[in-house]
Amino acid sequence: MSTHEEVRKASTQFYAALNRMLNGDARPLSDIWSHDSTVTTMHPIGGRQVGWNEVLESWEQVAQVASDGKVELKDQLIRVAGDVACEVGVEHAEFKLGGQKIAGQLRVTNIYQREAGAWKITHHHADLTPAMVEVLNRLQPPSGRA
Repeated sequence: MSTHEEVRKASTQFYAALNRMLNGDARPLSDIWSHDSTVTTMHPIGGRQVGWNEVLESWEQVAQVASDGKVELKDQLIRVAGDVACEVGVEHAEFKLGGQKIAGQLRVTNIYQREAGAWKITHHHADLTPAMVEVLNRLQPPSGRA
């Protein structure tokens, strides 16, 4: 299998796990992500998470309010340089957050790194989506209330 095919396989695994997360189960993301303290993510809801613990927690929080989800990467472009690969494309997503339907297309960048012979994702960045931010803000209780 060529290096590009290996990275494409890792991408397929990531998007399968992402689809599970959009249906309430973030656990499969653990298999494709590096668990290093340097991994990062920048979700369409804003913010930046650094380190496996923060990244996993962010996926778990979204999984708690996500349902009926499907995301597919289109216009995929992969570049490999040694043990690092960059993937860009457009995510076509449709899911519910807190019961409210969200749909859209997000530009995305994913970085993979070879670890012990396997490709693991080390960074995921998707366009900021104001509609998602608005829905999540409505789901959170106002601060200062018990």
